[in-house]
Amino acid sequence: MHVHLVFVTKYRYGVLDDEILTRCEKIMRKVCADFEAELMKFSGEHDHVRLLVHYPPKVAVSKLVNSLKGVSARRIRQEYTDRISPAVTRVRTGMSTDVPQVFLGR
Repeated sequence: MHVHLVFVTKYRYGVLDDEILTRCEKIMRKVCADFEAELMKFSGEHDHVRLLVHYPPKVAVSKLVNSLKGVSARRIRQEYTDRISPAVTRVRTGMSTDVPQVFLGR
């Protein structure tokens, strides 16, 4: 089974640069592997990422998405706090589901 996910940053702030996107992809590949899923495609821009994930039928998509969001948001915030502007930090930087798509945690 396949799922296409579009994750956006909270308030669509442009906090994702090439280094952060590369790290985010590695984190998400690890999470997918933990679920016996495969990250088939990954791409992103300054305010969003796109994933195409192949997952086994026994995996609940909601649990996979929750882990992708939570783990990636937590690790990105921990590893790149120095790059996040004070204004973004004040509004609780990270990823959100404030729009109809999905993203990396709250």
